[in-house]
Amino acid sequence: MKLSGLLVSLALVVQGATAHYFFDVVIYNGQTSSSFQYIRDFTRVTRYNPTKLSSNPSVDIRDNAFIDVGTDARCNQGAFNNAGRTQVLSVTAGSELRVKLGVGATMEHPGPSYVYMSRAPGDNVKAYDGSGDWFKIFQEGVCKQGADFSRDAWCTWGRNWVAATIPKNTPNGEYLVRFEHVGIHRSHVNQPEHYMSCVQVKVTGGGTGAPGPMTRFPGTYKSSDSYANFSVYNGYKTVPWSGPAVWSGSGTGGSSPTTSTPPPTSTGNPGTCAALFGQCGGSGWAGTNCCAQGTCKVSNEWYSQCL
Repeated sequence: MKLSGLLVSLALVVQGATAHYFFDVVIYNGQTSSSFQYIRDFTRVTRYNPTKLSSNPSVDIRDNAFIDVGTDARCNQGAFNNAGRTQVLSVTAGSELRVKLGVGATMEHPGPSYVYMSRAPGDNVKAYDGSGDWFKIFQEGVCKQGADFSRDAWCTWGRNWVAATIPKNTPNGEYLVRFEHVGIHRSHVNQPEHYMSCVQVKVTGGGTGAPGPMTRFPGTYKSSDSYANFSVYNGYKTVPWSGPAVWSGSGTGGSSPTTSTPPPTSTGNPGTCAALFGQCGGSGWAGTNCCAQGTCKVSNEWYSQCL
């Protein structure tokens, strides 16, 4: 009976974390970190609970955390308390950074994912609370046109990770990299759900780009925004992106193209081509367009991957 009860409890934890989830592990250059080694741990009572709009009914608010007011929107509730004990990962500009969900969860809410960066004042990310300017380096929405728009049409559906490439022209320094998935399955009743975590990194091998446009957290999301009043039911609709345009990696701000363009083909030198599962194209991508292993396939307008 005791064993049976334990198995039931574990099943409920995994089931709950598949509906709700959190990022705790970093994968970089084929190496997987320990839990919260480079990601700031947070203090909320139930780790996998979402962060919601303050206008939502009090019964629907989790852990008194809000996406539109206060500091919880930056790196999750209480995360700055753990900044000093979180390690800083050295990453090369132009390389891929990936975060993975904890407790065996997968993302099974429809909605987009976003990745933002914010440079720490004095390049001391352990002392940075995330109150400064943030620029977007990646976003993804629908990957499967014609699939169920409330489920597996979305790029992240059934996945346990989100990945982004640090733009090649990013200035060297220490940054917070904020990974976020937004569940919009209840946006039709003004209740989107946000799941975010921040990685502490030191960028090397970068350039002299001027990241932008900028935003701040809180300030990026409001209850009146289109994404928060959007229905994924009754067929496909144009995705209402949140926040600023994705930085193109150039010297002047970002861009938001609306069409999907296949990556150019290239034979390339295998030594300079992207590894299996690495990025090989996408709008604003300044890296290689060839694959050392696999074929470069379009995921969406922002991201092509060696598969």
